[in-house]
Amino acid sequence: MERNNIIDFKSLEKELQDALAADEKYKRENAAKLRAVEQRVASYEEFRGIVLASHLKPLERKDKMEGKRTRPWNCHTSQGSTSQDQATEIFQAKPLLQPETSAEFYRDWRRHLRSGPERYQVLLQLGGPKLGRLFQMDVGFGLLGELLVALADHVRPADRVAVLGILRSLAGTGRFHLNLSLLSRAERESCRALFQKLQAMSAPRPTTEGLQLEERGLEEQSAGPQEELLQELLELYQVD
Repeated sequence: MERNNIIDFKSLEKELQDALAADEKYKRENAAKLRAVEQRVASYEEFRGIVLASHLKPLERKDKMEGKRTRPWNCHTSQGSTSQDQATEIFQAKPLLQPETSAEFYRDWRRHLRSGPERYQVLLQLGGPKLGRLFQMDVGFGLLGELLVALADHVRPADRVAVLGILRSLAGTGRFHLNLSLLSRAERESCRALFQKLQAMSAPRPTTEGLQLEERGLEEQSAGPQEELLQELLELYQVD
């Protein structure tokens, strides 16, 4: 038999695998496009991001994030902590995400951050200015509501200034009012609850009366701009 007539099974196998991979990619991306149309995405960037991320899979239970450890809310307590103390855990970790584009943030947010505390911690670590740059053009369909839910569920008095900064940056992103109008009823309730918590945190402390005049003046000066920003945000987020 001549050499030209010898069948190269390895070459045929490779061609078959390439054809199967191409077919699988086509089906996967086509399904992602249909989902994006059904979700009525607000921009082509969001549509493209969904299609490009169609190959990503959620982490399994066995997968773990590196560099995460927890500590109780009250670090002075020892044995006998209550279930409420255990539920309010703080994630002390190095930055979990360092996205450079909104598409990278969207991908990592959905793929790696599965719990509310993790999402809240990442928002604090990135901060308002960074988030404002990432979402300068558009937050993306459906994402604004998830950000507000994470903030509402885990906001703490110590983080009040940082959360106000995040809300201000998000309000300055492209198509903010459109994304705000697309919030679900539950997301709107979370948004309202978030601002109620922020307002409660600004209530005068009972110990203020015992402060010296100079100390009281310093406290009022630092609180003034925060309250002005809070009132501005109440209007921007259309909170009753």
